Amino acid sequence: MNGPVSGRAPFLRAALARVPLPLRGLRPRLIAAFVLVATVSALSTGALAFRGARTGVLQQSQDAVIRQFRTSVNAAAVYTPPVPGASDLQRAVDQVLHANPEQGWRVLATYGDHRAWAPSAGFDKLSPELLRSVRTKRAAVFQRVNTQGHSFLVVGMPVTYTTAADQTPRLSGMAMFLVVPQNTEEAYVDAMVGNIERATLVALCLAVALALMAASGVLRPVRALRGATRRMAEGHLDVRLAVSGSDELADLSQSFNDTAAALERSVAELRRLEAQARRFVADVSHELRTPLAAMSAVTDVLDENALHLDQETGHALRLVREGTSRLSGLVEDLMEISRFDAGAIEPHLDELDLAESLANTLAARNWQDQVETHVPGPGVLRTRVDPRRFDVVMANLVGNALRHGAAPVRLTMEREERADGAWAVVKVSDNGPGITEEAMPHIFERFYKAGASRTRSESSGLGLAITAENVRLHQGRISAANLPGGGAEFTVELPLRRDSPDTDDEAAGGPR
Repeated sequence: MNGPVSGRAPFLRAALARVPLPLRGLRPRLIAAFVLVATVSALSTGALAFRGARTGVLQQSQDAVIRQFRTSVNAAAVYTPPVPGASDLQRAVDQVLHANPEQGWRVLATYGDHRAWAPSAGFDKLSPELLRSVRTKRAAVFQRVNTQGHSFLVVGMPVTYTTAADQTPRLSGMAMFLVVPQNTEEAYVDAMVGNIERATLVALCLAVALALMAASGVLRPVRALRGATRRMAEGHLDVRLAVSGSDELADLSQSFNDTAAALERSVAELRRLEAQARRFVADVSHELRTPLAAMSAVTDVLDENALHLDQETGHALRLVREGTSRLSGLVEDLMEISRFDAGAIEPHLDELDLAESLANTLAARNWQDQVETHVPGPGVLRTRVDPRRFDVVMANLVGNALRHGAAPVRLTMEREERADGAWAVVKVSDNGPGITEEAMPHIFERFYKAGASRTRSESSGLGLAITAENVRLHQGRISAANLPGGGAEFTVELPLRRDSPDTDDEAAGGPR
């Protein structure tokens, strides 16, 4: 039982996929359903009405013709001898036609080998079955025959007689046949067909009108719901729908309103908690700066006298100095994140050569011998950036590769021409174990550390988050991926913007 159904499902899906998208909406489907139902109903009703009316018209016409023909034949049989000749048959035919002058009848009388007809010959419409039935039966028989698109009623009537001793009707051997065209009936049937066609057309028009009204009534709240969901997706959580009626659509609108209200309360609470958390971090970071500055000053003073201290005191001093330095870095990172959250960051842009700035970053931290660099010549990658923040981006990425990766650490810079302009693409890669699949979606999140072994490392989990914020501040993009041969690769893309188009042309290749 499941085989044919499951086999038809791909076919139906494939057929639906070929339907144009505008025709797959709810409105076209509602209109199509109404039109289909109206068409089937109109055609079925019209077909039944046509069949009943046609049968009634033909039956009534047939009964009237047979009744008139029988009356005329009975009247003519009274004056016909028991053994009629050709002239007697002709007289009977003429008498029948004289009694029905305007019917368009053609009458044939037979007795043995004798034949008589009027007003003309041509009785090829008499079927063998009808002739045989007339010769063997005492009842009148009839047939409707269609010839060249016209309908004819063919009637065969045997002439019977009775004797005084025996009242049972007996066949006299004489038979009369009638062929009458049914032009009036055909015209009436054609008129019915035309009326049914017009009625079907009217029904279809009414179905389309009703479908449009029904679709409008059904789709109005659906469109309102769609607009409300879009506004909610844009951040307008106070949007609500007007609820009218008590049907399923009204229940849907009310459910949406309840969901929107609950979501608005939840988001408001989350925003309140987030604002409190950010304010707490900013306040704590600010409060820690003063004691940390004092602690740093004290450790600096103690460092000057470190040679005069005993071994245990010197070791304790180094631990204090390292902890103070790490805590100072964490406080600075927290302050930086707080400024990003508050929207208080204003970049101080200056036009500089990215390759030269990178060389300065590596030299300031003595990383020249630990990093393989592949950068273009002077002037190729000149753009407007914040020098301090670009230094932070490069230092964080290279430092991250040196701490958590393995040699060699590679850094490449290149210029790419795209449809939206020129871009500088900076890639920092290492030969370490790479980033796990679980950590990849969270690598730029705050306080996230890719490994449990790093929870107590020097890393605060804010470096990559600050890096991503600084890249976005320059309308750039940053991404992370694992290399096929092992190791992680971070890619930074920055748009190249210059102070003047002349200098940009020189950077792109000089005068031509």
